[in-house]
Amino acid sequence: MGLLKDKKILITGMISNRSIAYGVAQACRREGAQLAFTYLNEDLRARVTRVAAEFQPSFLSPCDVSSDEQIAALFDKVGKEWGALDGLLHSVAFAPREALAGDFLNGISRDAFRVAHDISSYSFAAMAKGARPLMQGRNGSLLTLSYLGATKSIPNYNLMGVAKASLEANVRYMASCLGPEGLRVNAIAAGPIKSLAASGIGQFNKIFKHVEHVAPLRRNVTIEEVGNVAAFYFSDLSSAVTGEITNVDCGYSSIAVGIDEQKDEE
Repeated sequence: MGLLKDKKILITGMISNRSIAYGVAQACRREGAQLAFTYLNEDLRARVTRVAAEFQPSFLSPCDVSSDEQIAALFDKVGKEWGALDGLLHSVAFAPREALAGDFLNGISRDAFRVAHDISSYSFAAMAKGARPLMQGRNGSLLTLSYLGATKSIPNYNLMGVAKASLEANVRYMASCLGPEGLRVNAIAAGPIKSLAASGIGQFNKIFKHVEHVAPLRRNVTIEEVGNVAAFYFSDLSSAVTGEITNVDCGYSSIAVGIDEQKDEE
């Protein structure tokens, strides 16, 4: 019997088999969960449908998280299709490209700041509001994806780092809010992964190679490994864990200076 047998989990943000959300879907399906997926718009519907097909989804639904109406329609559909919800993966983030390269202040603007926080942080709270009634009495789990750039300065991550810091604060406040109802809220801060989202970050390959070189495990994390941690968070094994940001990055976040770098300086 799988860890997630008969649990109903909604997956957002999966657009290819390189997405972290794809790794999460793999692990959840392997552990027996029923899955449903969202897609941003009609242009991406066919693409998401193809990728999701292997998971035998219960349904797919459009959801542009910048629209309260679409979020409401999504959870109305979840209620009609399933009647309840056990887990939600929030895997949605966006910042304008000009705010993800070079000088932090040169790239930032009032509008870019608003958009990045709306899509990358507020949307998690907005979706939680929609999911909340469907999770009552089910020990539900809400999970989002962050990155080390929320707490450390990462070259070219810039405005997205500020938005992820907001997202992590969201996790803590939502955990406090929903805990009395038996609902858990956590985040996974995955190491760098060569996803489509990462391709928008300036000089990402340098970051990827650096982590591979100095992380304690001397490699980068995979989407399958992130998926396994997500499955734990959606399962009853994590019943006493909430408000946490879990680093899944082969240990990179635990070091100050890589061992090999120290040797080079001696």
